[in-house]
Amino acid sequence: MRRAAVAIAAGAMAVSLAACGSAKESGDNADSTGSAKKGDDIKVGLLLPENATARYEKFDRVLIEKKVKELTGGKGEVVYANANQDAAKQNQQVDTMVSNKVDVLIVDAVDSKAIAGAVKKAKDSDIPVVAYDRLAEGPIDAYTSFDNVTVGKTQGEALLKALGDKAKDGQIVMMNGSSTDPNAADFKKGAHSVLDGKVKVGREYDTKEWKPENANQNMEGAISALGKDKIVGVYSANDGMAGGIITALKAAGIADIPVTGQDAELAGVQRIVTGEQYMSVYKPYPQEADVAAEMAVALAQGKSLDSIAKDKVDSPTTKAIPSVLVPVVSLTKDNIKDTVIKDGIYTVNEICTGKYKAACDKIGLK
Repeated sequence: MRRAAVAIAAGAMAVSLAACGSAKESGDNADSTGSAKKGDDIKVGLLLPENATARYEKFDRVLIEKKVKELTGGKGEVVYANANQDAAKQNQQVDTMVSNKVDVLIVDAVDSKAIAGAVKKAKDSDIPVVAYDRLAEGPIDAYTSFDNVTVGKTQGEALLKALGDKAKDGQIVMMNGSSTDPNAADFKKGAHSVLDGKVKVGREYDTKEWKPENANQNMEGAISALGKDKIVGVYSANDGMAGGIITALKAAGIADIPVTGQDAELAGVQRIVTGEQYMSVYKPYPQEADVAAEMAVALAQGKSLDSIAKDKVDSPTTKAIPSVLVPVVSLTKDNIKDTVIKDGIYTVNEICTGKYKAACDKIGLK
């Protein structure tokens, strides 16, 4: 597992190096979608979808703000707004930033379809838009995220490995993400490509707004419908939902079954240490955030993205969007040191607080 993690991490580093040409190095020719040339005194609008998931405030916002400052010699300003999972509110936030004449927008959409009109409004005002983490619809200029189908495959493969022979006889519950998030559809697609034909899916849910409480209620319904002795594992699309799922499992007296996750949230990593959660998907946020900042600064300064984005992706409304997709890592108790600790996401002390110390000691996390 460690060798696999290191190999994948090396691939991630290669992508990062390919994408690390800064906005200042990206050439002097104006991109056809870029705004008029500006210097370092730019204003970047950053819109994130919610704050229930720990990553957005702890990592994404902080990392993007830091990189923009670095790329602009401290002159660039990031104007921030969080939609608190409200698509209408996010559209209003875009309108406000357009009115305040930001030079570029980075948007992680609450609802990829509902944001399309706001994206068009920005473009009509000559404000380029970077889709961050989720591929928003509308005339997007650039996109960075992770390979989301691979995320689902990684989760599915880990679950099958954990199930072993139990996959032949038992049933699993699939707890997918929100139907308004295009990433959730990709995660589901990837997971099904691995799980179908190898394990029976007893119940499957698209979880409204990714909320742990909704996942908890869905899991309670699945336990009631299937019977607690019939469930051998749970595919959970992220760590927040895994927390709600595990609470429902404990309440029903179900223990020692594998539950997947994603995002390497601190609570998720701690559950992996204790064995309550089998795995998470570690997504190197520093790479994704740095690329988004580089794209945004380049677009605001009217520069080409050619040295930053080597790939192209299509959305339902826009073709050949310049893109960078960052690789991911399957995180289990075997490679915590080689991933989230090595990359400085968490320290051992942050993970191994009092109630987790004995479990940490047992797996050599000191």
